[in-house]
Parts: sequence; C-alpha cells; structure tokens
Amino acid sequence: METRRALLVDAFTREPLSGNAAGLVPEAEGLDDEQMGSIARELNASETAFLLPSAEADRRLRYFTPAGEIDLCGHATVAAHAWMAENGRLTGGAHTVETNVGVLDIELDEGVVWMTQDVAEVTRVDLEYDRIASALGVDPATLADVGADLPLATASTGLEYLVVPVNFLSALSGADPDFGAIGTLTEEFDATGLYAFTFDTLEGNATLHGRMFAPGVGVDEDPVTGTAAGAVGAYLRGVEAFEGELPEETVIEQGHFLDRPGRVRVRARTDPVAVGGRAVTALEGTIAVPDPGDDDIIEATGPS
Repeated sequence: METRRALLVDAFTREPLSGNAAGLVPEAEGLDDEQMGSIARELNASETAFLLPSAEADRRLRYFTPAGEIDLCGHATVAAHAWMAENGRLTGGAHTVETNVGVLDIELDEGVVWMTQDVAEVTRVDLEYDRIASALGVDPATLADVGADLPLATASTGLEYLVVPVNFLSALSGADPDFGAIGTLTEEFDATGLYAFTFDTLEGNATLHGRMFAPGVGVDEDPVTGTAAGAVGAYLRGVEAFEGELPEETVIEQGHFLDRPGRVRVRARTDPVAVGGRAVTALEGTIAVPDPGDDDIIEATGPS
C-alpha cells in the first residue's frame, strides 16, 4: 500500500485553526477518482485539493468534498498556491491553474493569492420570502426589509449560489437552518449552496458578513467560501443599489459562528471577478492509500 503526503491548510486567514481548512495532496498524479474521494472523506475537510500536472496551464487542481467531486473551490485554490509559495515551489507574479471550469489566472502578490474567477452570471429569482425564511430559520421580515434594494438571485463566477440578503447580523447569527429544505432549494436552482449575507458586520473594516450552507454537496455550513464571495461580488455589481458605487475592494468576513473566522478580499467592479486571501499550514503528514478497487480503509498518519 502506497502513501502520499497530505496536509490541512487554513485559507483566508493568517492564523492556524481559523479560516477554512482545505485538504491538500500536493503529489496526486496517478490517483484515480475513487482514491481521491476516499482521501477527501478521510481528511474530512469541506474540500480537498489534488495537485496534478497540466498540459494547458502551470498546474491542475481537482476538488473533492467528502460527498464527491466539485468543479471549483476558492479556498482550496488559495490554500494550494499559498502552500506552494511557502515551500518555495511558487514565486510571486502571474500563474495559471486548470480546473473543471477552465483555466483560471492566479496572482501571488506579497503573500496574498488572487484567484481570477469565471465570467459572472447573475439572475434574479422569484421566490417567496416565507419559503426562504423557513429554510434559513429566520423571520421573513429580515429578508423583506432589504428585498426592494437587494433582490433574491442566483450568482456564479464558476459555481452557482442562491444569494439571500438579510437585514441585520442578529438575524443572520440567530439563523436555525433546515438543511433538508436548503438542499431542496439549491437543487431546484442547480446551485452549490445558499449564501446569506448582511452589511451589518462584526469588524468595522469589513464590508459584509456572510454564511454559506451547502448540504447538497455534504457541507452543512462552510466557514469561509471564496467562490461564494466572488459570486456575491458579482451580484452586488449587478444590483441597482450599488450601480457605480461598488468599492475597489470588498472585504467579506465569514466563519465567526463556527469559531473559524476568516476574510475574503473581492475585486468585482469589472469582469473577471477576483478573490484574494492568505493561508497557513495547520497540519502535515502522510496518508495510506489502498490500491484501486481495494476495500481497505485509508489511514492518516502524523508527520514523517
């Protein structure tokens, strides 16, 4: 049975054990889909990135949640590139990465990894506030209060999200989500997750506070979500209330109610949207991988 190097890298933070933990397998060539899925389940991060060679870009990344493969993951992309830079595998400047949504541009700028996302798509949706409020476990008034200026919509810069504006942080922090109902909603709109946000923030230098729920891909709540931050940046650019007034850089705080606080920087004035953040390695070791088709359980081990 072979072993592979495996890490947990915390993205969108400077401090270990905060932000969003991504699994990372930096030498993934030769692993099949079943093995990648098994490793992702064993590491049990919301997403695990597998680093592979590419004929189209500087490198390729594939992403697996414990439930299966997804096309793109912002925090795992930031984590992988920050780890490579930390270990001398990557220098500052421009790079490219192949993903299932295409080749994306990456820029490493003084420790911040900027990830250029896919072409933005924002579509207003017709949903009853009572239904969304019931799924989130909030008072419908907390949604209707801001609905005139900030409508419900789906937004994507690579992955689709159902975007739900909320009036105050107290409502968002007190949400009692029904994950079954959220899963039904996101499936209905072919969305990865539901992203609820408010401009009422914990930190004065943050633009908004977000929470992201994605039970359909095995992640009840994600601590800090890069692809959703990019989608919300595109959403804000497209709503009339922000026409011509979107700041050069939007700062999104997330994860505080999971004790995993983090921050995502978003540049969304024009396409393509870019999200940026830092990352720090929290755990490094090796993982035993069974042969293809082997029913043995894989085991993570400590540093070698």
